[in-house]
Formats: sequence, C-alpha cells, structure tokens
Amino acid sequence: MYDLIIKNARLINRGEIRETDLAVKGDRIEKIGSVIDSSAREELDAGGRYLLPGLIDDQVHFREPGLTHKADINTESRAAAAGGVTSFMEMPNTKPPATTLDLLEDKYRIAAESAWVNYSFFMGASNDNLEEVLRTNPREVCGIKVFMGSSTGNMLVDNRKVLRDLFSKCEMLIATHCEDEQTIEKNTEAFLKRFGPDGLKPEHHPQIRSREGCLLSSQMAVELAKECGTRLHVLHISTADETALFEKSPLNRAKKITSEACVHHLYFSDEDYERLGHKIKCNPAIKTTGDREAILRAVLEDRIDVIATDHAPHTAEEKANPYLESPSGLPLVQHSLQMMWQFYEEGKISREDIVRKMCHAPAELFQVTDRGYADEGYMADLVLLNSKADYRVEKSNVLYKCGWSPLEGTRFSSSVERTIVNGKTVFASGQFRQRAGQRLTFSPVH
Repeated sequence: MYDLIIKNARLINRGEIRETDLAVKGDRIEKIGSVIDSSAREELDAGGRYLLPGLIDDQVHFREPGLTHKADINTESRAAAAGGVTSFMEMPNTKPPATTLDLLEDKYRIAAESAWVNYSFFMGASNDNLEEVLRTNPREVCGIKVFMGSSTGNMLVDNRKVLRDLFSKCEMLIATHCEDEQTIEKNTEAFLKRFGPDGLKPEHHPQIRSREGCLLSSQMAVELAKECGTRLHVLHISTADETALFEKSPLNRAKKITSEACVHHLYFSDEDYERLGHKIKCNPAIKTTGDREAILRAVLEDRIDVIATDHAPHTAEEKANPYLESPSGLPLVQHSLQMMWQFYEEGKISREDIVRKMCHAPAELFQVTDRGYADEGYMADLVLLNSKADYRVEKSNVLYKCGWSPLEGTRFSSSVERTIVNGKTVFASGQFRQRAGQRLTFSPVH
C-alpha cells in the first residue's frame, strides 16, 4: 500500500510535461505511471494541475540566531513551504556569524527543531578562519560563503592572500557576493559630498553600489577561480556586463564556474525605486531594465545556471530609515514560483525552464542527494500548482515575520495548492499541517 497517490497530474520534470499519476511510499517517490490503481492511505486528484519537484532556493537569510526580531527559521521556512520551496540553503551572516564549525552546527540544531522544509547552512569565510573552512564536511554542508563586498553583517574578506589561499586550498563549492569595496566607498563619499546624508535617496543606490563595482569583483573572482581551479558559484548577478564572464553551456560536472540570478533582479528595475523606495534596496542593487533583460537572457542561454531569491527580511521600521541607515535586502521566498510563473504567462520563460532553473539545477550544482527531480526513488519533495487560481499578495497573507512584501498589491495568475516535503504534506489549501524538514546531504564528486 502506498501512503499517497496523486492522480491526473501534469508533471513537469526533466524537460517534459506529461499527464501521469505519482505514488509516494514513506519519504520517497515509489512509482510514476499513466494509471496507478493500487490503494493508498491518501488519494489526491490533481485534476490536471501542475506537479513540480520542490524548489531548492540556494540563497536565503533567515536571520537566526541573533536577528530574530526580523525573521527566524520557523517563520521563514513556513513561508517557503507556502511558496513551493522544499529546501533552502541559508547564509552565514547571522549574529554571531557562522564562521566556526560549532557555530554552524548550532544553526543545524535550531533547524532540526523548527524547519518546515529541508535545510542546509553555508559555512562563512572570514579573514582569519581558513583552518575551520578546510575542516568543513562537503557531504553535510552546502558550501563556503565569501563576501567579497561588505553587506548586511559585515563579513567582508578583503585580504588578497586569504582569498588566494581559500580559492586554491578549498575543494568545496565557494559561493561569492561580488562587489568591489573600494568602488563602493569612493562612490559613497562622492554622493555624500554632493547630496549630504539627508539628500541620499533610494534611486542613488545603483549608482553607489555601481555596475563597475559588481563587474570588478566578479571579474576578480572568476579570474582567481580559473587560476586556482576553484569550484566557484557567483551569487545574484545584477548587471548585463557580468553575464559575459560566464560560459554559455548547460550545467554539468565539468562546469566549474557557475552563477545565480535572483527573482528581484529579474522582476524589478531602477524604475521601481520611485514607487517602492527602500523596500527594494538590496545588495547588489537592482539596476536598469536593460540589465534585467540581459540577466533573463543569460538564464535562458545557460550562462546563468540557477534562479533563487536571496530572501533577506528586515522590519518595516528599519527599512523606513534614511538611506544610510536603511538596511539592504527584501523578503521574497513566499512568492518566487508565482513570480516566475507570471513570466511564463507573459511568454518570457517556459514551464520546463522554470523547473530546470529552480529545481533541477540547484540540485545538480550543489550535488544534493536524491532531490530536485520528480523521479522514482527520489525524495518526495513536490509542489502542486494551480495555474488558474488568481492570487493577490496582501499584508494579511504575507507570512514573513517582518510582516511585509515588496509585492503587496500584485496579482498573480497561479497559486501553490500543496507542498509535500519528504512524503509529508506540509502545506495544503492555505493551511499548514506539519513540519517535515530534514538536513540536506550532498554527494560531491571530485
């Protein structure tokens, strides 16, 4: 007997869409076939709705420990489940930052008690923790995070020798935040001189954290990785200029330098600063419509390998501060699938490519064990999407602890109907049922 049979689904998996049934036994997908007649503890008629592998978001900030007035693992993983995200990889710039293995394991302990979906946590690099970084277990931790430009939490690695040592000695995936610190400092100084601290506005942000700063830093990371043979993953590409740094080729094990696009750099542009102000202030900054179009083109051409959120919540009060005090980051993990599905409705991306970039590619890129595909034998992380159910983002249905979204007032043509994690229904028809998150494991091949 199966635990769950999903009937009459339109399964999007491995580049094709097919009408099928799917059976789950325990925490795994047991059978996929046109008609599954066996009995099950629960049977669900999908009625032709889309069934997808669960999304894997390779960049979130859930703020725990130390910044839990903004967010925590419980609240944000709950929001992730409502958005069809069944696995997340969280960044180390918490308080204290996860720059020792003990501090890193503390985060795993918290998640084991509170995560609604699957989880992994990046080990943070600093100017003085190379030994700890090299002791990190690649089968249990998603990667090493390096801030090559200062951002929220100020974990800047600016010592060139440390960077070279890290890139040459570390065999694990290194994920980088690339913005050139000197460029940012110089631009900040110039804008302060011209406008004064009270005259700085949200629309100045992409000029202060400029395209030149992004390109310089990404260029350096890519050159250093080529020189050292590093497995490099450059996060949140925000300019057309940077896309040219990456090879136009499908993701495979030979592709050692990869990159990520985030939904806000695909969705917003500098034209939105007037309407949304500091709500969309983030690092790297949202730039022009030309950049936005080039990033999407690079995603479709396989220069950019994955789509993620960089979910980074702050309170509304914090964001309402003047420019210099307003922190960078915006909350997005609840709506990333709907945002990209809207792109499909507008003819900008195919349904198969949404799944490829948000489910398959993160699993391949990080070598996640048995996830990212709706295959027999794989873990049953699944999302049922109703593509004909209008959904309006409102303050009342935003699930983040910070209580707001830059998308408030936006109407989407789709909604997530059910999210299954490790064979268990976590979210269904707007209600939460049970936590089911597990620690992600990895199968690295060197």
